[in-house]
Amino acid sequence: MEEKQKVTMDKIVNLCKNRGFIFPGSDIYGGMGNTWDYGPIGVELKNNIKRAWWKRFVQESPNTYGVDAAILMNPKVWDASGHTQNFSDPKMDCKSCKERFRADNLIEEHSHGNVSAEGMTNEQMEKYIADNKVKCPHCGNFNWTPIRQFKLMFETSRGTVDGEKDIVYLRPETCQGEYVNFLNVQRSMRAKVPFAIAQIGKSFRNEITPGNFIFRTIEFEQMELQMFCREENSFEAYENYKKQAQQFLLDLNICPEHLKFHDHEKLAFYAKAACDIFYLFPMGWNELNGIHHRSTHDLSRHQEFSGKSMAYLDPVTNEKFIPTVVEYSIGADRLVLAILCEAYDEETLEGGDTRVVMHFHPALAPFKVAILPLQKNLSEKAREVYALLSKQFMCEYDEAGSIGKRYRREDEIGTPYCVTVDFDSLEDDTVTVRDRDSMKQERVKIDDLTDYIAKRITF
Repeated sequence: MEEKQKVTMDKIVNLCKNRGFIFPGSDIYGGMGNTWDYGPIGVELKNNIKRAWWKRFVQESPNTYGVDAAILMNPKVWDASGHTQNFSDPKMDCKSCKERFRADNLIEEHSHGNVSAEGMTNEQMEKYIADNKVKCPHCGNFNWTPIRQFKLMFETSRGTVDGEKDIVYLRPETCQGEYVNFLNVQRSMRAKVPFAIAQIGKSFRNEITPGNFIFRTIEFEQMELQMFCREENSFEAYENYKKQAQQFLLDLNICPEHLKFHDHEKLAFYAKAACDIFYLFPMGWNELNGIHHRSTHDLSRHQEFSGKSMAYLDPVTNEKFIPTVVEYSIGADRLVLAILCEAYDEETLEGGDTRVVMHFHPALAPFKVAILPLQKNLSEKAREVYALLSKQFMCEYDEAGSIGKRYRREDEIGTPYCVTVDFDSLEDDTVTVRDRDSMKQERVKIDDLTDYIAKRITF
């Protein structure tokens, strides 16, 4: 297994704030718990991750169609999904320090992942915590309140007259937008089962438990798709998405030893199979994405609550049936964190110096290329190169400091190629291209630069 001891959450958080990846939300006001703002470098990384996912699972899939459903939905959607009745977390308060924690997380963290609280009743969780004297992670005392259920959906209101407002919810998941649009997409795209509906969008959960940086937040982005298929083909689709989900992560240069499948021990009553892919984060193994066999439950519930038939008419057999759903979902923010952890490295160079380098897959790198004039009096030529390359790629221009320090800055934000404009460039229209990972340099004609870079950053 690759070395992981150099990668700590503190190092990742510090790098992110200092280099413009991710800042604490509302920072000048002291922050707001579990909220984070993506900075100039981080927003490019996250957008590139989303583009890579969309390219793989929508653009390259002839039977997958994208949507962007509304965040605010008819409240009956959440009645049908069961969220208004059942969507809550088991929370306990420490009487000593007043901090609040999820009881299931306390159990799993205390047991180092060896005991799963999935499926435990409140009484069983309270008994485990009492029997094992599980202490408060914040103050170290053993002084808990009983478990209480806390609603996870954010409520807001629609209407302008006080006393005449209707409660609506910020969606806690994006998948309901795919389910309610099943008929619209099928009809407008003339889609034939099996087909999938994909979406990238924000969801909101009233999480109280601290989330290990961006691992668990109250506002997060999901990348997911729902495959609608016949029941007899559903397990083939389920296994296929497990393979595709794993391969996508491997193709982003995540080490296979840092990934593992985790089958759910206890399934929801409607589910026939469920599996997560875990990643070895600095805080240990934890969920990165999930693949779920959801049977016909979701479309059947929406048919029941809406009164609209969700049946699909097979154009060949004239058979009507409600499709089975296989879901593949991955958190964009969790994948950002995994990519940051995977890419981070501290290399000892000749002479004993250390460089921090982010080994991003070139397709994910926030900037593909940095244009660096050797001296400031070469800036006019360097700006011409920047103007050429920036039409095709996200580029950075930097002329402050020694060339060595500028290389180090680009290494630290993961820029795969640095283009140095020197005095020879004025004579022969060539530049030096430095590779981030090998640090090798190559002389390239300016006219060939666009093709040179493009060939090396594809995904």
